Amino acid sequence: MAFYGWPISQCQSQSTPLERQLHAGIRVLDIRLAIVDSRLISYHGIYPERAPFAEILSTVHTFLTTPSTSRETIVMSIKQEDSDTRRFSKLVREEIITSPGGLGMWYLENRIPTLGEVRGKVVMFSRFGDNGYDWDNGAIGIHPPIWPDSDKLGFTWNCQNTMVQTQDWYAIPSFLYIPEKVALSTDILATNRDSCPTLSISFFSASSIPLAFPPTIARGFGWPQWGIGFEGVNTRVGKWILAQFEKCEEKGGVDGDPQIRGWALLDFYEDPLGIVPLFVECNFRGRKNGEEGWVSIV
Repeated sequence: MAFYGWPISQCQSQSTPLERQLHAGIRVLDIRLAIVDSRLISYHGIYPERAPFAEILSTVHTFLTTPSTSRETIVMSIKQEDSDTRRFSKLVREEIITSPGGLGMWYLENRIPTLGEVRGKVVMFSRFGDNGYDWDNGAIGIHPPIWPDSDKLGFTWNCQNTMVQTQDWYAIPSFLYIPEKVALSTDILATNRDSCPTLSISFFSASSIPLAFPPTIARGFGWPQWGIGFEGVNTRVGKWILAQFEKCEEKGGVDGDPQIRGWALLDFYEDPLGIVPLFVECNFRGRKNGEEGWVSIV
């Protein structure tokens, strides 16, 4: 929802409002809020992003109750951008209760559900609330116990029986570190079929002041295809996915399919246009016969 504050705080184009994002295939929302006159408003750092939380909730409800998209699932990360911890948590709950769908639209357990459990629902990922003030049994969804600030090497934590590995190195020194940023962020998305259930969360967003703001990091600059300029994160990520697909073809089919799994959060997600369809395709690569959402062959 960071549509304003160019070039420091803006991370999405104003031509891609939330409704368009959802219909484009975006399923993980990074919602950051602050209290303004006793209501929650979208913020990015110290910059107001104008949209009331109530408006965000209404848009999501409409999407999940429209017949053609009612079996979709949305993950909503809610991050607090101010310091009034107790009041913030209380307001999040109150505004959800009074919004269309209420609490019944939400999955609030602190475990990773199967997709079949949460179709038509919003999975809460809470980056607020400490111990669940004012929530029933302290249930505020998937709740990371730690979140080191801009940890270059990433961090891991356990959620019930799932290992969650997270990469959120956003304060890179300059645009020259874009290749390293991409390498670290993509590495955790390439998974193998081991016995430990794993959720990978990768933030591809980054910023460097004054050498590279979010638009530059995401999009790059100049004409790198002609050797003038520097390629941004998004194009490099798209090329990485295509390279994984090519490895699959070299191995001769389904058994060699790479498993690219997890949550990938992108600034300016429509640039380049083909990157979201590539991520969507990853859902079908390496899918085993009989897995949820996949036709069984008898």
